[in-house]
Amino acid sequence: MNRITTIHAPRISIKFIALLGLNVLAVDLHSQPEKKQIMHDSVTHEQLSAALRGSVQKDPMKSLKTEMGADPSVVNRPQDLISQSDVVCFGGYATLVPKGAILQIPKNFKDRIHIQPGVQIQSWSDFYAANRGWITAVEVSRVQAEGNKPISQDTHKQMVKSGNLIVATYQGGPISVLPLKHTEASNKTQP
Repeated sequence: MNRITTIHAPRISIKFIALLGLNVLAVDLHSQPEKKQIMHDSVTHEQLSAALRGSVQKDPMKSLKTEMGADPSVVNRPQDLISQSDVVCFGGYATLVPKGAILQIPKNFKDRIHIQPGVQIQSWSDFYAANRGWITAVEVSRVQAEGNKPISQDTHKQMVKSGNLIVATYQGGPISVLPLKHTEASNKTQP
């Protein structure tokens, strides 16, 4: 005769599990440092109204005087990007450089200095990387770009000898170069 033995597991009541959970929760609460709860009275309608009145009365914009003259936002409104830029095109691609950034345009590249129909616009860095064979970038300082200092003689000699399109750059990007300003020192040396 085969005898099957059954093992009876003790029954755990839901009350025991709940009590066990509460004890664990109580231990966790006691292990954390206590924080003081700060209680505040709620703000009344009168207090909110008084604060609003005070902020309206102290508004600095009310004491600001209006200036007479032309509106600077209208006077200095920028023109469109194309009118402030020169376009360099080649091989179905084009890029924009600020007016005054192109220092030298050889005769054989004059047809590349206007927009051609159907070209795709590229950033300066991408266009220059693809066209380094006929474009030379000349790095200038900010002082030179402002027209306060001339471009060095060595650079100027290289530009004259070069048959490439020459673009002035500042920190890798094209920049306009203003005409050289006359300083007081140069005026004193001239008769």
